[in-house]
Amino acid sequence: MKIALIGYGKMGKEIEAIALKRGHEVILKIDKDNQDEMNIVNLKKADVAIEFSTPHTVVENIYKCFNAHLPVVVGATGWYDKFDEIIAHCEGNRGSLFHATNFSVGVNLFFKLNSYLAELMNKYEDYDISMEEIHHIHKLDKPSGTAISLANQILNKVKRKEKWSIDEKAPDTLHIVDKREGEVPGTHIVKYHSSIDDIEIMHKAHSRKGFALGAVIAAEFLQGKTGVYSMNDLI
Repeated sequence: MKIALIGYGKMGKEIEAIALKRGHEVILKIDKDNQDEMNIVNLKKADVAIEFSTPHTVVENIYKCFNAHLPVVVGATGWYDKFDEIIAHCEGNRGSLFHATNFSVGVNLFFKLNSYLAELMNKYEDYDISMEEIHHIHKLDKPSGTAISLANQILNKVKRKEKWSIDEKAPDTLHIVDKREGEVPGTHIVKYHSSIDDIEIMHKAHSRKGFALGAVIAAEFLQGKTGVYSMNDLI
């Protein structure tokens, strides 16, 4: 499989290492210094693109892949305000897109646990709910895409919470504390607090390898397919 790697920071390098170990070839590596190479001619040489750039460039990069009829795995976050538009374009033009706020298998199991716990806690109104996410200082978006996914799961299950916020604290608001520290790969904590006790669930990544492996597996999964896919399809 020939891969176009869009975003060649620390995550991109992890993806490259795993892709090579799995017998694939990285034929294009795009970062801030060679944006001019991100063109249809070069993209058409690849079998799949893996996009881990920045919130500021991801939408444009997705459309460039669509225009080149290149399947794209999107790991960058910060583009979900354009989600419906991009999905409609992909489906309407027989494109191929795999999206996830987090490609780690462990995190996706954590998603299922979070949703189930929120469903259980819906009727226990004495418990307030809060979240905390911690990432490395290079991460630009706040809160993380994973935190937003976790928060939306809770909002879908717990009627007393109507929205999430990193600023506002109110009874109907799920407050998310976002921290940027050192080189932390990613920690997410969901806490239910009452005057009697606390219940917490946490996922703590030890490295970026889990995310990188999931992205490469997603690229393998996407071969020969059209449409829109997520980790639910893969797991």
